[in-house]
This record gives sequence, structure tokens and C-alpha cells, in this order.
Amino acid sequence: MAEAKQLAEKATGPLAGLRILDLTSVVNGAYATQILADQGADVIKLEDPGSGRGDGGDIMRWAGHVPDGAPRDMGPIFLTINRNKRSILLDLKQESAKRALARLIKTCDVFAASVRYEGLKRLGLSYEEVAAIRADIVYVHAAGYGSDGPYAGEPAYDDLIQSASGMADILPRTDGNPVPRILPTLVADKVSGLFMSQAITAALLHRARTGEGQFVEVPMLECVTSFLLVEHLYDQAYQPPTGQWGYQRVINPNRKPFRTKDGWIGLLPYTDRQWDQFFDAAGFGEAVKSDPRFADYATRARHTRELYGLIEQAAATKTTQEWLEILKPLSIPVVKTNTLEDVEADPHLQAVGFFEIYEHDAVGRYRAIKPPVKFSRTPSNIRRHAPRLGEHTDEVLREVLGEVTAAAEAE
Repeated sequence: MAEAKQLAEKATGPLAGLRILDLTSVVNGAYATQILADQGADVIKLEDPGSGRGDGGDIMRWAGHVPDGAPRDMGPIFLTINRNKRSILLDLKQESAKRALARLIKTCDVFAASVRYEGLKRLGLSYEEVAAIRADIVYVHAAGYGSDGPYAGEPAYDDLIQSASGMADILPRTDGNPVPRILPTLVADKVSGLFMSQAITAALLHRARTGEGQFVEVPMLECVTSFLLVEHLYDQAYQPPTGQWGYQRVINPNRKPFRTKDGWIGLLPYTDRQWDQFFDAAGFGEAVKSDPRFADYATRARHTRELYGLIEQAAATKTTQEWLEILKPLSIPVVKTNTLEDVEADPHLQAVGFFEIYEHDAVGRYRAIKPPVKFSRTPSNIRRHAPRLGEHTDEVLREVLGEVTAAAEAE
């Protein structure tokens, strides 16, 4: 059994010294603040006791199956995207909690929230109210929809955003089945989280240059639609359009892992030279190499179905390892196709130490994903396990209120 890795003693990432007050939950905002926490920020996750109908705190605490005997508030997704954070539990219906929160806001560089904005205003936490406490605050709101449009303020989840953004229309354009389908990953949440983390660092850079804080809105629908249409706006980019929606190479039904004699590979020759070398390796001969449909990038792009059909035909003639040994020396892009179960044993991910084992006081041993971005001078690290609900309430309030305890100030 692998030895458990020790937590780092202090933040070494590029955001060390910055403090973020985190009112996000679920995946979108929480993923964004986890990225920033890995990069060194002191992220203080503000959670509430709930309405009395649930268990309180971030709902992701309660999703999934914890080990036998472990507390129920440490679900696997929560464990993964809330490390390096401190949790405080405050009931903002209480005036004492509001006073404590105001003191905390004074110490924070960033206020990040995914609560609907009307809800924030009811709590007295609009941008104007927070900026009145700290004028240079970077206030970032993860919204479902931009505040200037008719959907403003409506609830939004990954399923809804995939549906509204056009993402549910991609598989029908690929396989001809007209039924819209949602991709089986929380792509809208995670993409929006990436936009949010980048927006926070950009606003912090502006503040460092000018001293100005600002309100930043990160709307899921706009972010995900922008992400999708990078390639799928395609020939509709022109006015008048020169063709259809959808990047044809990508919505080609033959764009997929290819079956070999004993498994599957991802394979994509790209340049003219790579295609010629692949045709030779596949034994297709001059007839295919000289086919005008495959003469150059432009003509290949118009005939990707036929081209990928040739790859599928060739792939089945050799084992996965044979293809790797033939194509890698030619620098033709090729990789073994992994199942989820295969990923942990992937030799590259093993070599870079992608998975790390830690020991959590509450849940025991768990698998963590190493921060993927590599900083040569200011490396990200893992300093804290995902927190129990309200674990750091006393600790944080003592920092901002001196010796006044959480029990006295937020009861």
C-alpha cells in the first residue's frame, strides 16, 4: 500500500498572502476557489446551518458514499474540490454573525459567491454593501445568467446550462439521433469555474496596478456558450455565413477511439507528412496517398468521415502496443485509450505523481489529484484536507476578533 503523503506546512503558490471569502457551493464556484486555494490563497468557506430540512453547509458534503464509520459530511466530490480551505459556520440571520462577518470581510481581498444575487442582497451582501466595508474588494459573482438578460436571477445548474448553450445539440449532429443529450460530465459547472478563477486573478492584477476593486460577474450560460462556439460557430462566423454550424472534423461520427486487435487507441495524424507516414504504416499504398480527397489539409477537412473510416479499418489490423511502437517514433499523435479504471496506472500520470494518497482524520486514507499546473518558482501545494462543517469557525473568528470566541460572537 502506498505511503500517505504529508500535508505541506505552508502555502508556496503565487497567491500566498491573499484571502478569499468563499460563499460558493456545489461545483461551479467551489471548483474555482479550490484552484485558487491550491495556488496559495487562504480560502475561508462560509457555510450556513441550513433551513432545518437538511444537514446544512455545502450540499456536496452529502453526495456520494463515505467509508464505513466516516462522518456523512465528507462526500467524495466535496473532498476533491474543497481542499486547502477553512470552513466557518455562521447563521447570517443572527446580528452577531453579521457583525463578525463584516469584520472578516475587512481582512479579505476577494468576495466570491454563487448564491443568487437577490439572495445576497437580502443578506446585506450586495456589492455596494460589501464595498462599503472594504472599498478595494474584488467581488466576484458566479451567476447562472448575465444580469442584463431576461433569464437574470433564474436558478441554473449544469443540466440547464448544457441545454441552453447548444451543448446538448452536439451529439445529435454527430450521430444523427435527433434527441438532445447532455454530456455525462459536469462540463458547464467546471468550465464556468475555470472562467471564474481566471476572472478573479485578472481583477486582482487590476487592483495591484490601480488600487481599485470591482464587481465581476461570471455568468454560466455566457461562459459555456462562448466555450462551445470557439469551434462550433465555424462557418457561421461570417456575414453572410459560408456554411453551417459545427466544426465538421469534430462532429464527424468517426471521430472516436479506434478498436485495435486487443483494445483501443486514440490516433490523429494531422500534418501532410504524418498522413503520408500513416498511410505507409497502414499499408494503404499509393492509391490512397495520391487520392485527391486527402491531398492537403483543406481537402482532408472536407472528407474527414472517409479519412477516419480508413483509420478505423487500419487500426483493427494490429495490437495497441504494435501501433504505439510503430507510430510514436514517427511523432504521429497516438495514445492508448484508458478506461476510468486504467487512468491511475497510466505510466505518464504515474511518473508525474498525478494521484497522491493522504490520511484524513475523519475519513481515513483518500486519493487526491495533484494540482496540475506547474509553477517553477511558486509551486501549488496541498496544505489542508477538505474541512468538516464549521471546523475553523473559532480559529478564523479569533483571527479577526481577537480573543472573542465564535461561541460568544456568532451564537
